[in-house]
Amino acid sequence: MDLHNLKPAAGSKKTRKRVGRGPGSGLGKTSGRGHKGQGSRSGGGNRPAGFEGGQMPLYRQLPKFGFFNKFKKEYQIVNLVDLARVEAGEVSPETLQEAGLIRNASQPVKILGNGNVEKAYSVKAAAFSKSAAAKIEAAGGKAEVVK
Repeated sequence: MDLHNLKPAAGSKKTRKRVGRGPGSGLGKTSGRGHKGQGSRSGGGNRPAGFEGGQMPLYRQLPKFGFFNKFKKEYQIVNLVDLARVEAGEVSPETLQEAGLIRNASQPVKILGNGNVEKAYSVKAAAFSKSAAAKIEAAGGKAEVVK
């Protein structure tokens, strides 16, 4: 094989459709666009997404539902069971991120009361469930709310 006889793989190149080149080509006269109307004109046949030929589109037949609460607070959740992965002492969002319990230390964290606490933790988080705060303080720790 040399440079002068290189060819693309068989079937990888298509010959372009040459329209308007006489009746013998099969694409003469109207060039495969039919007769008259918007579809035969250049730039015609532009329909919006969801158009169903004039029939009421499906997205308009279905009822609207749902609600978006713009005041909702999204928390990263950590259960008391998971705190066993962190050493006793001060626990902040940064230490939780290092332990792999949360993804982003800059987003608010909520501590939930699933599980028990054996060690005394001084936990700083954006929110605590009542049971989590009670269990942390019962174990001799401190639950501190930080913004």
